[in-house]
This record gives sequence, C-alpha cells and structure tokens, in this order.
Amino acid sequence: MAISELRRPARARPTPPGGASARAFYRRVLELLRRAGIPFMVGGGFAMERHIGRLRDPWDFDVFVMPEDARRVLQAAADAGYYTRLAHPHWVGKIYHRRRYVDVIFSSGNGVVRVDPAWFENSIASEVFGVPVRLCPIEEMIWSKSFVMEHERFDGADVLHLVRTAGTSLDWPRLIDRFGPFHRVLLAHLVLFGFVYPNDRDLVPEWVLHGLLARLDEPAPALEPVCYGTLLSRSAYVHDLAEGFRDARLVHGAMSEEQIARWTAGAKRR
Repeated sequence: MAISELRRPARARPTPPGGASARAFYRRVLELLRRAGIPFMVGGGFAMERHIGRLRDPWDFDVFVMPEDARRVLQAAADAGYYTRLAHPHWVGKIYHRRRYVDVIFSSGNGVVRVDPAWFENSIASEVFGVPVRLCPIEEMIWSKSFVMEHERFDGADVLHLVRTAGTSLDWPRLIDRFGPFHRVLLAHLVLFGFVYPNDRDLVPEWVLHGLLARLDEPAPALEPVCYGTLLSRSAYVHDLAEGFRDARLVHGAMSEEQIARWTAGAKRR
C-alpha cells in the first residue's frame, strides 16, 4: 500500500487514548516501529504525563523521528495496512486507524524546531503501553512548545509546567543554545513563569535571566522590516505580510513559499 497524499478521511477526530481500542492501536504502531528498526521517541501528552505527572487528555499520539526517517515510518505503516499521508511535508505525517491517528513529527509547524541526533542523545528511557520507548527530552519539548501561540492553541502553560517540574535539573546552556537567535521567545516564557509561580522563581537560575536580558541590547537582525510573528502563529500575522513585512520563515530559510502557503491554508480551513 502506498503512502496517500489524499485528504484525510471524514470524521477523523480520534477517540481519547484511554479507550482499549485506542491503546491497542498506539501499541501496535510502537511495536511496528521497533520491528522496523526506525529510531523514534514518544512526545505529546504521554511524554508530558511522564515529565510532570499529569495526563492532559490527549486526542492523538505523537512520535518524533529524524526527518530522513519520516517517509520510512509512513511506508512501514502503509505496508501494515494503515492509511497514511504526509499531511505537511515540512514537519508532520499521519497514521490513521478508523477515528484515531498517530502524528509522525520530524520538525515544527514553523520549520524551526527540527528533530536532530541531540534529541535522541538526551531522550529518556521509559515504557508506554508496555512497550519500551524513548521519551522526548524536556529541553526539546520546551523549545518546541515555546513557539506555539496560535488563536486556537497556546502551549505556554505546558512550557511553564515543564520548567517548574525540571527547573533545577534542566540543561540550561543547551536549552538557550536551542533557541539561538530566537532567545527572546525563551525570555518571554521565563518572565511569565515568574509571574505565574512567584514562589518558584528561584527554579530559573539568575544567570539565565541576566544573560537573556543582556542580549536585549543586541542589534536588530535585519534592516528591512521583518515580522517574526509568523514563527509563533501561521495565521495571526498574515496581514503584516500583506503590508510589506518579510516573513521570518523565509528570512531564516525555515520553510519554502510553497510550504508556507500550504500551512497557512490549513489554518484558514479550520
């Protein structure tokens, strides 16, 4: 069976993962990937549960893979009889079974947070549905979730919960390095952390905040007008682009014009 590029089946909103049928499907996918020998990590709500101790009623199941392995995963699932498609070729594919699905993630919607070997080097051994797996590292989860600020979804609370859970053990130098030129995004979340959890402000080392604050004096990255809001939301800053701002996703080579158009069109259909 070939990987499908067609529109996903109607009524694809899945049953909550707590159901026995859903758990069986997710377990079969995990076992399939292990048999295929494709490195993967579990992320999303199940990784959040392991990291912070609370399950957030996830409606899907996320596995993270290297970009070069994404099509291999989808093909292995298609060969096993599942409907699959590369939903957005720059960051995610999907494996469907009836009204449930697995997201096969290898980057992020803004094209910035790509899975690389360091994800696997810092991943955490665990078990999901009785299957041995690796969980996405907390630093990379914070990095990925920090950029999700859509009208319909904001992952900032997840970021703050992860910082509160692991602040004293986070690899702060690696986390800061992950954000690179987008360090203001991390600073924004950490400032918000001090507001939400005033009694836990010491979980963020002073040198982290002072170092990020010192970088506020760095010169602007470009002379021409650039909108970095498109790295946070695929739809909220479209009007800025129409007014002449350059798209930061193009400036930094994170996505092509075709990928941006397809990703933005997806938001308009919601």
